[in-house]
Amino acid sequence: MRLALGQLAASEDWQVNLTQCELLVERAAAGGADLLVLPEGVLARFTDDFTRLRSAAQPLDGPFVRGLAAATTGTGVMVVAGVHEPGPDGRAYNTLVVLRDGEIITSYRKLHLYDAFGARESDNVIPADGPLVTFPCAGHTVGLMTCYDVRFPEMARLLVTDGGADVLVLPAAWVRGPLKERHWELMVAARALENTVYVAACGECGPRNIGHSMVVDPLGVVVGRLAEDPDLLWAEVSADRLAQARQRLPVLVNRRFAVDPTPTEPLATTTA
Repeated sequence: MRLALGQLAASEDWQVNLTQCELLVERAAAGGADLLVLPEGVLARFTDDFTRLRSAAQPLDGPFVRGLAAATTGTGVMVVAGVHEPGPDGRAYNTLVVLRDGEIITSYRKLHLYDAFGARESDNVIPADGPLVTFPCAGHTVGLMTCYDVRFPEMARLLVTDGGADVLVLPAAWVRGPLKERHWELMVAARALENTVYVAACGECGPRNIGHSMVVDPLGVVVGRLAEDPDLLWAEVSADRLAQARQRLPVLVNRRFAVDPTPTEPLATTTA
């Protein structure tokens, strides 16, 4: 499977962002990509008043997703992109959509919200309660995670053991801050190594987020990465490398504990 990761800086204007994404689809198709991964929340990005994402959210049959889906028509490229869709209580869902040949193949709503490091994503976003989502692409099974999800290793393990994933894609908008780049590098690599899978982590760049998109192979080797500017990263997923890794490092066979797939109730949060 040929991967492309489209690192970009989203603006407040969904039409500008759609144009950026359409150009990345065109470049990915020209390069023979099977799967293009775009960052989290590319419909619109706000860096001051985060409540604005509520009014900016669009349904999955809205103009942004319809436009991005149309861009995939006839290309042979599957696209994963993060958007916000309206929720029932005025907040939004943080949703990944998977598109191919003009259609939505599947979608995943973010489970773990970024209520950490002084941020409160749950003020404006509803935490989903499942299910975990995988989909087939070019002979592989791909599992979906979004940004903060990477800090919860049980989710990656379930996608691999229960969902059969051998590739995890991780659209993100990783916020800058002390040690944050190190956390990103460590956890993306850890999720790959501990599960003997490829991880394709596509980060938004720009004034608030670090970029640093990367692909890590099933033995924890970084096979490609970007810095802080918009760009397109290419990588290959090798079935032989996967088989070799799982033979040499049979952690999925050697494990002694299962992961309970039952979601817990989100803890109550306060503004204190």
